[in-house]
Amino acid sequence: QVQLVESGGGLVQPGGSLRLSCVASGSISSIAAMGWYRQAPGKQREVVATITNGGSTNYRDSVKDRFTISRDNAKNTVYLQMNSLKPEDTAVYYCTAVSLSRAYWGQGTQVTVSS
Repeated sequence: QVQLVESGGGLVQPGGSLRLSCVASGSISSIAAMGWYRQAPGKQREVVATITNGGSTNYRDSVKDRFTISRDNAKNTVYLQMNSLKPEDTAVYYCTAVSLSRAYWGQGTQVTVSS
């Protein structure tokens, strides 16, 4: 079992920045990859960025060059640095971890980009 707790969401103006954090606990040694998804009202959940144990990263096209995913293994934490935020980035952001072919999810944190 893996537990995930996100933090760092909030209200920010267009062009602003936020950093999301996700702390993992439980069977963390079995985690193969972690990532961030988001879900806007009325839309399907979509992948934002992922990072493997080896440090390989992937981003959806709309956030490339604006968002950066990273992990601190010593703190069992994955981060999502979000810069140049746009109104279309507004969503609930979920942390996810893949362990033994099973996906675990956090409770989500709201990000609202609005003037």
